[in-house]
Amino acid sequence: MVIVSSLLLPLVAVLLYGMNRVEDWLTRTPQPPRHAHPRHLHLIQGGKQGPLTRPQASRRRPDAA
Repeated sequence: MVIVSSLLLPLVAVLLYGMNRVEDWLTRTPQPPRHAHPRHLHLIQGGKQGPLTRPQASRRRPDAA
């Protein structure tokens, strides 16, 4: 019986260590994703001075793909 308990002791230790790691992983507060850092906006000077217009369809070449 002492032999069986000494053979099971490392298995129980690994099981307890693993369960401790899983519990810590499940109960931690979620961190924001790495790519979700605050963005710095680069504003265009004089952006609201004139109306935005789209390029005219007549300017395009008829053979353009």
